[in-house]
Order: sequence, then structure tokens, then C-alpha cells
Amino acid sequence: MQNGEVIEYFHNELNKEVNAIGGRYLLTHEKRLSVDGKEILYLTGYALFDSTCCGAGGCTYAVVQGTIRNWKKKKDENGGFITDIIPIRDENLTIKIKDLVLKNEMVNQVVFI
Repeated sequence: MQNGEVIEYFHNELNKEVNAIGGRYLLTHEKRLSVDGKEILYLTGYALFDSTCCGAGGCTYAVVQGTIRNWKKKKDENGGFITDIIPIRDENLTIKIKDLVLKNEMVNQVVFI
């Protein structure tokens, strides 16, 4: 992906449990954060690992989608919103965003798409 390339983000249904082989996860919040004059979109959620063969556990997380370019510009065929975003590739900006999210959210990790 090229730096500055715009991609479509399909808004996820929040608070809907998704089952996987080793457990399940849930996205709890969709949030916007202003950093250096840019508006950032990120999601928070948690995962539970309770059906694995090697133990149980869990974690909380934030997934940074990117810089918002065009908020909820249209709907998909199922009525869900689509937003244009630009993934964040600048290392200094990722560090700043990660620090802010960790300070403001009760999450164990912050990941970027």
C-alpha cells in the first residue's frame, strides 16, 4: 500500500460477539481522536481465549484504522456505513497515537492496520 493511499473502512457492528477457533472477540467502541490536526479512527474491544487446547486468557485492545478522510460517505448494500481513511505509516505519528490511546483507554495493546 502506498503512503497516503485512501482505503474504504466498512464500519463494524459493535457489541456483537464473533466466535473463532480458540475463543471469541467483541468490538466495543468506535472512537475518533484528534492528533496533530488529523482526526484518527480507532476501535476498542476484547478477546477471550477459552476454547483452546493450551489454556485460557484474554486481552483488551485498540485497532487504529487510520486518518479519516471522508466520514461515513456512503452506505454498503446492507446499510452499513463506509468511511474513507488513510492508513498511518509515519512512525513518529504511530508512537504519539499509541501513547494517547494507552493513556485514555484501558487496553493492553494498540495495533495499526
